[in-house]
Amino acid sequence: MATINKRINISISKEASRAIALLAKRDALPRATKARHLLEQALEWEEDAVWDALAQKRMQAPRFVSHEKAWGLK
Repeated sequence: MATINKRINISISKEASRAIALLAKRDALPRATKARHLLEQALEWEEDAVWDALAQKRMQAPRFVSHEKAWGLK
């Protein structure tokens, strides 16, 4: 059957396989679907960490502009 999703082949530990199976059963999903959801969530967390690091760097040296200067009043 044709699919629009890209397929990948990965090797995981027995413990990870067991955890995915339990979570999939709990959520009434196929194991592959649960694995995809978990991978997508992990990628979102990684992206959030990158954006957080950037924000933290910017917050270390805040640059404030007064209202008057921003609007050219002074």
